[in-house]
Amino acid sequence: MKKIVSYIWPLTKKITSKINGTLEITWMNGKKILDSETANYSYGSLQRILDYGLSKIYFDSKANILLLGMGGGSVIETLKKKYNHRGHITAVEIDPVIIRLAEEEFDIIQSNNLSIISQDAYNFINKCNTDFDLIIIDIFIDLKVPNKFYSIEFWDTLTRQLKPKGNILFNAGIQLEDDTVIQSIIHKFTKEIEFQLHNNVYGTNTLLIGRKK
Repeated sequence: MKKIVSYIWPLTKKITSKINGTLEITWMNGKKILDSETANYSYGSLQRILDYGLSKIYFDSKANILLLGMGGGSVIETLKKKYNHRGHITAVEIDPVIIRLAEEEFDIIQSNNLSIISQDAYNFINKCNTDFDLIIIDIFIDLKVPNKFYSIEFWDTLTRQLKPKGNILFNAGIQLEDDTVIQSIIHKFTKEIEFQLHNNVYGTNTLLIGRKK
């Protein structure tokens, strides 16, 4: 019934998170989306933006993927349904409320091919000993990427955990007026990674795509 009504009138319920503030699950035009108070977190414009990034990358259907910032899991849905991915995904999400919503509202559940880890992505990377074929970084608190995910220290560790010819997809910001920190990343790691910078994807987001040499 909610799905049918949502074509006429959006239906929203609000959930409180200590990390992300007020979250909203909304039925709209027959589909559920996850939002913060001011930004889409999953299954709306964000899903289209990350799909755009994935379309610019070659990765094997059995690629070992690391997802930093799972949200409601829309990129997992995209990987499986559109790109026929059948390899393993390690999804790291700091907010246990979002992990619960991903399971209860969007059927994103741990399985043999999906490990969901409730941890700060920065701390996870510093302790991880696994190499990955594709690393997706989609970490926002509302409209902002926390500064530590632009740091050279974070990217140095990330680069070492990426396999040769592996790819990075970084959702680097929304309506950025200054990309100095992104240019610093490109300059520092250009000998190891071939970068593409995509500005104003769908009029809003900056994506940094890299392929390890």
